Amino acid sequence: MPGDSRRVPGPQESRSPHFYRKPEAHKNDGRRQDGRGPQDVRPVYLHAGVVSQATGSAYIEMGQTKVIAAVYGPREIAQREEFTMKGRLTCEVKFATFSCTKRRQHIQDSHEKDWSLIVLQALEPAVCLDRFPKSQVDVYITVLQNDGSALAAAITCASVGLADAGVMMYDVVAGCSMRQCGDDQYLDPSVSEEFQHEEQGTAEHGMVTVGLLPSLNQVSALVLDGHLQQQTAVQAVKTCISGCHGLYPVIKDCLVTSTQRNIPTTGRQTGQANANGRTLSVT
Repeated sequence: MPGDSRRVPGPQESRSPHFYRKPEAHKNDGRRQDGRGPQDVRPVYLHAGVVSQATGSAYIEMGQTKVIAAVYGPREIAQREEFTMKGRLTCEVKFATFSCTKRRQHIQDSHEKDWSLIVLQALEPAVCLDRFPKSQVDVYITVLQNDGSALAAAITCASVGLADAGVMMYDVVAGCSMRQCGDDQYLDPSVSEEFQHEEQGTAEHGMVTVGLLPSLNQVSALVLDGHLQQQTAVQAVKTCISGCHGLYPVIKDCLVTSTQRNIPTTGRQTGQANANGRTLSVT
């Protein structure tokens, strides 16, 4: 039977490139695969004002995890919706199709909808909703690359985006995650550490994510996945709170730098002539 000459001849069976990746060796000195200690976090890069078309935006890198958030509004709520004197906050989390090992779909799935609800519940206590009645603020979060702790990064990134948009807030929200695998605790886990229990088959395992208002020292979100004893879960929450407090100076420096960048330089000339010959005063 003649073959189709328009097709490129290839093998009958193929394997994913991840099949040929060498497994990472476990260290015996108590350190993790990337050289960190159990309570060490990855280097954090945070930048505000990255989307010019949005009212406010932020971009965060936690190791190889990369998340971007854009905030639009406040805008008027459509008339067909119910009347409310409090503002409304909406949130949508979406994974880029190339963000994970397995290709994600373009349509938002149930996992992304659950994360959208979690991020919304973490941000609502920090936003002064009564300051913009009959209005709505939309937050769109895109995970560009998922290398672990993406939910915590999304919470932090969305909070900085709201602050960059000028939305009145009681406090920013810092997110942090911790992985419990048997007797081992991993703060800010990577994606390989998140699924480590499946390989080892430990009885006590779980993932804890905390959203914290650092200045008020109040927890706005708490997510626990897995099976943990009560004492272990309490210790895990305390560890995450400590990690959130460590992230707070990075958030402050990012917002201060963004504010200074948007304020005109005071050393400029106070008078400039326009096209009509009048003098404009720059304050």
